[in-house]
Amino acid sequence: MGEPRWLTPEEAAVWKKYRTLRRELQLAQDRQLARDSGLSGADYALLAPLSESPEGVLRFRELGLEVGWERSRLSHQLTRMEKRGLVTREACPGDARGAMIRLTRHGRDAIEAAAPQHVETVRRLFFDPLAPGEMRVFEGFLDRTLAALERESAAHRLNGSAGKSARPGLRPG
Repeated sequence: MGEPRWLTPEEAAVWKKYRTLRRELQLAQDRQLARDSGLSGADYALLAPLSESPEGVLRFRELGLEVGWERSRLSHQLTRMEKRGLVTREACPGDARGAMIRLTRHGRDAIEAAAPQHVETVRRLFFDPLAPGEMRVFEGFLDRTLAALERESAAHRLNGSAGKSARPGLRPG
């Protein structure tokens, strides 16, 4: 495999800023959601795709793929949300092992009440700092990075190594 392609000092600084941005942006969104709606970031992550789906229903597996969570994490979060009346689990027609996740009226009311403040937080912290024209540049960066990640994921699936984590080319620490 050869010598790792270590990050340059400039690349390492940008990578560190990205990691900090990702963490701090998520924390700010989580604080805003909890303060204004009583929902957690995890609640919102699941309620959003359910609220956008036809009839507010998704298969368990589809919801997990939508948010990128493992089965165990998804199951535990849904159990907490069921106890609060935000979602229900139903049998999946035609698949005895599958489950459908349905947004309840209470869940829909919760996300509809939370969405305006959440969107304002996203706008204020993510989009407003961008100068005119930067959004298109940033979108291009995101498209290229997501395409690279999809190619990597497809290669792992083809090689039968799905689920195995690759070590990033970063120096530890």
